[in-house]
Amino acid sequence: MSFFKRLKDKLVGNPVEEEKKVEESNEEEVAEQKEDEATEPAQTEATVEEAEKVEEVSVTESLIETEIPEEIDHEQLEQQEVQEVAIVEEPVEEKKPSAWSITQKFKAGLEKTRNSFTSKVNDLVARYRKVDEDFFEELEDLLLQADVGFETVMELMDKLRFEVQRKNIKDTNGIQTIISEKLVEIYEQGEEDLIELNMQPEGELTVILFVGVNGVGKTTTIGKLAHRLKSQGKTVVLAAGDTFRAGAIDQLQVWGDRVGCEVIKQSEGSDPAAVMYDAIRAAKNRKADVLICDTAGRLQNKVNLMNELEKVHRVISREIPNAPHEVLLALDATTGQNALVQAQTFKEATNVTGIVLTKLDGTAKGGIVLAIRNKLHIPVKFVGLGEKMDDLQPFDAERYVYGLFADGLDKELQNNED
Repeated sequence: MSFFKRLKDKLVGNPVEEEKKVEESNEEEVAEQKEDEATEPAQTEATVEEAEKVEEVSVTESLIETEIPEEIDHEQLEQQEVQEVAIVEEPVEEKKPSAWSITQKFKAGLEKTRNSFTSKVNDLVARYRKVDEDFFEELEDLLLQADVGFETVMELMDKLRFEVQRKNIKDTNGIQTIISEKLVEIYEQGEEDLIELNMQPEGELTVILFVGVNGVGKTTTIGKLAHRLKSQGKTVVLAAGDTFRAGAIDQLQVWGDRVGCEVIKQSEGSDPAAVMYDAIRAAKNRKADVLICDTAGRLQNKVNLMNELEKVHRVISREIPNAPHEVLLALDATTGQNALVQAQTFKEATNVTGIVLTKLDGTAKGGIVLAIRNKLHIPVKFVGLGEKMDDLQPFDAERYVYGLFADGLDKELQNNED
């Protein structure tokens, strides 16, 4: 399937599937209507009998009321009104964000990278009317400046050269589409469901361990993920394992109160492994679905702190076999190549299963996503695209690449439709 086809399906949905849903709903309505017509005569007779009974009862009640007038209980009336309102006002289900709105989040979140990187690509395409070696060399420099990473850039250049030769492409018209397709291919590398969390079957506790250095937005990300899981109907418990940093426990408690999650904690300076032990016991007792564990921020070159993290990992594994089910590394996208170094070291110490890339909206070098995936083979599972509660989004390679090249791709998409 072409990049444009996949992109369009994600933006506006699949028309064939939508048509099937409409047909199914129409068939259900017709069946319900026939059932109503069949039961209508019986319901009418029952209604007449009920009406006669109600009339007799109301006459009797009116006689009683005239004989023994009662005092009006205002509190009882108010309670009755509240109950009636509660019955009438049925809970409105929270609307899920549309495919288009999610795509727009990626577009808005990658604005700084797009303004810096893509504007230069547009200038490059405008200056070069034909695709030659000089064009490839300048494109290579632009990708390196966007922190895409040396290995990823070299692989992309090889793929682009091969594609240009295979299709006998002479000019730069439509070259952004080819670049986009190849970037998605490099990220996905034939693997599927990279962004899905390893959630356990219903009735079993899923343990998610968060790691990362101080200042990357780890605690905030935990709060946003807890909110996301709660909105999916999960019962979430938080473990305040960052007992070293002053105020870290209070910060997590604030997020717990905000999203409505219980926080298991001990006093500042306590053993983080002991906190995890208590949190697992508490989560099991409360029959929680998910336990999200915060840990102390640490420099990746501090051996004693990394050993402490391994101890936390061992305690969790001892209490729940195969746990933690996810070890998510929070990285600050604005740190660029330094984030890549952090990811490498944490991967060696804790067997990181996924990356949460925070502050992607605050950097002009959003290409670090591709560098991490291609060099370390660790999937980016979530990205932070803003400060709002729902701005933590599951990573999507196609939406990400669209966010990078949105302006040029929008024009090409329009031209293809015309």
